[in-house]
Amino acid sequence: MAQDIETIDIAELFGPPSPARDRTDAAVMAAASGIGFMAVRGFPGDEWLTPDKRAQLLGIFALSDAEKQKLLRWNFDSSKTNVYRGWFPLQPAAVSYKEGIDMGPDLADAATVPVSHDPLCEPTPLPTEDALPGWRAAAADYYRAMRTVGNALMRSIARGLGLPETIFEPYFDQGISTLRLIRYPLRDPKAGIDTSGPEFSVVHKGETRTVIGREHADSGFVTLLAQDGVEGLQAKNLAGEWIDVPPADGTMAVNFGQLLERWTSGRVRATRHRVIAPKTARFSIPFFHEPRVDAEIAPLPLSGAEPFEPFLYGDYLWDSATNFVEMSGIKHLRPPRRTKVS
Repeated sequence: MAQDIETIDIAELFGPPSPARDRTDAAVMAAASGIGFMAVRGFPGDEWLTPDKRAQLLGIFALSDAEKQKLLRWNFDSSKTNVYRGWFPLQPAAVSYKEGIDMGPDLADAATVPVSHDPLCEPTPLPTEDALPGWRAAAADYYRAMRTVGNALMRSIARGLGLPETIFEPYFDQGISTLRLIRYPLRDPKAGIDTSGPEFSVVHKGETRTVIGREHADSGFVTLLAQDGVEGLQAKNLAGEWIDVPPADGTMAVNFGQLLERWTSGRVRATRHRVIAPKTARFSIPFFHEPRVDAEIAPLPLSGAEPFEPFLYGDYLWDSATNFVEMSGIKHLRPPRRTKVS
């Protein structure tokens, strides 16, 4: 049933108003309000969606263990000062069997990122040029390309909601979007982990498959996911069925988060998804398009929208992100900043 997830050419979103852009907006809004998932192509930077270009970014997984340890977060190495950005290693007993790195806007714009004591704004530990020649420049280019796509999709969503197309832009100025690189290796059957329980395994198309990415809905706004051509990502459709998200080269999967669902009073849908183990190691490159830490999220001027008490994005993000296993043990390190933005 892969046809349930539509592939949309979004090139027109980067041009001036036109009937073609209106049609693209309508297609984006239909996907956002329906299954909450889509695949996109035709955007600036889509040259990254080729095996060779992806391999540039994923080269970080070829680092030695000693080099990876330099990038670890505090909850995995208490000698480190970074708690939110950086490397997370494999955790063999966890359902979500993955390793990777979370990187912030300093990756692309180190000189313009304001100095802050907020851990959500901390610098990202990155490999040196000697350890991984050319990698930083490639990762920075990719980050900037995804930020451009995220902004274009937010403008399209605004138009689709009948709101001014720039209504979201002040929130995303100085945003703290996260670029994550992930490797899902095959589980070692000799590791002594019982994967027979319902948390660890599911039946898909008559075959028992191991879960390597626990079922969840993303917490934020828009996620842009470059896959590596290896199947495994699944989304839950409107009928409650798990369907495969096609990992085709030249396309990027897009899904919407719980905060955007709440902000739009349910007009945009946050879809639950998971990753089941393929026959080989799997890599993915999600970009989480996020506003600035002190952005105050308040009800939008939408007819029939349910009222809610305004809150700061940073408080919401910290409370939700620190529930994931790779962030365990850090929730107490950032008290809420409940003072409202004037």
